[in-house]
Amino acid sequence: MDEKILKWLFDIKLSLDEIDSYFEQEDKIFKNYKENLMLKRAVERNLEIIGEAVNRILKRNPSFSEKITHAKAIISLRNQVIHAYDNISDENIWSILINHLPKLKSEIDGFINKN
Repeated sequence: MDEKILKWLFDIKLSLDEIDSYFEQEDKIFKNYKENLMLKRAVERNLEIIGEAVNRILKRNPSFSEKITHAKAIISLRNQVIHAYDNISDENIWSILINHLPKLKSEIDGFINKN
């Protein structure tokens, strides 16, 4: 695999691991997330990094759009967090954390483990 793509995959993995680490000391409870501004901003920053890395991967190798589930949506989320920050929904981010990041993590681990 291309070394730059592998580096960006590791960036995604590190961001996913960092998000997971935020919940090691407490259960994933939406109310706690919603009330913790620092946690929300940390999660959003990692989602920005993930979206930027996916964007770079697709620019370098467009075939990854078929390999990474919801690749375009990940990039769109990154753009929303950066450019439409005032329209960020805690519920939407929470849904992504609970429903989509575990699958993304599995996919990314699969790509990395093949190398």
